[in-house]
Amino acid sequence: MYYSVATLVFLKAVDIQPACLGLYCGRTVQYINASTEIYGECGVCPRGQRTDGDKICRECTGSPGHYDWLYLGFMAMLPLILHWFFIEWYSGKKSSSALFQHLTALFECSVAAIVTLLVSDPVGFLYIRSCKVVMLSDWYTMLYNPSPDYITTVHCTHEAVYPLYTIVFIYYAFCLVLMMLLRPLLVKKIACGLGKSDRFKSIYAALYFFPILTVLQAVGGGLLCKCLCVGGGKVGGV
Repeated sequence: MYYSVATLVFLKAVDIQPACLGLYCGRTVQYINASTEIYGECGVCPRGQRTDGDKICRECTGSPGHYDWLYLGFMAMLPLILHWFFIEWYSGKKSSSALFQHLTALFECSVAAIVTLLVSDPVGFLYIRSCKVVMLSDWYTMLYNPSPDYITTVHCTHEAVYPLYTIVFIYYAFCLVLMMLLRPLLVKKIACGLGKSDRFKSIYAALYFFPILTVLQAVGGGLLCKCLCVGGGKVGGV
């Protein structure tokens, strides 16, 4: 088989390209020349992409699996359960408004979940595209930035588990905004049996547990997913 001089030069240039270092550094596809892909510099993959086996950044085109939805459902239920707990804790038998607050919390979390799905890619649809979770380290790419000379660090941190990591933060933000818009008005109107300092305590409690849930997702999201997905054998070792 014979090649033109230009083709041989191109193939030679591809051959001598240094391999990407680290687990998550990759080359983005700049453009496609005929059937040949032209790659850029080795670095961080854009949002919504992750590296394949050849260290090329590929767009996430899959959909969350059963265990991914199980994880997202678990993280979505945590704020609602905590809302219900603190509403019951501070209202209890003192007020008949507890039921209305429970329903309002359910409404807030349900609307937040729907809006989160609608604003996620693809926008306007109640489903999301995602990258496949392969290893536990996929959740903590910031810990795997390579240092070729032990001095300079190549920053290749990106969301390899797109969007399982950030979508939870977006959901919590919507939950918090809806709570601050709806709950104070409701409590002020119907929680007349409680003192002024008691009627808003369930809202104050949410202002404490939402930051805690955010830290839990940021630090322990991968570990929680591993615990929930281990039954399906989805997440491997580091």
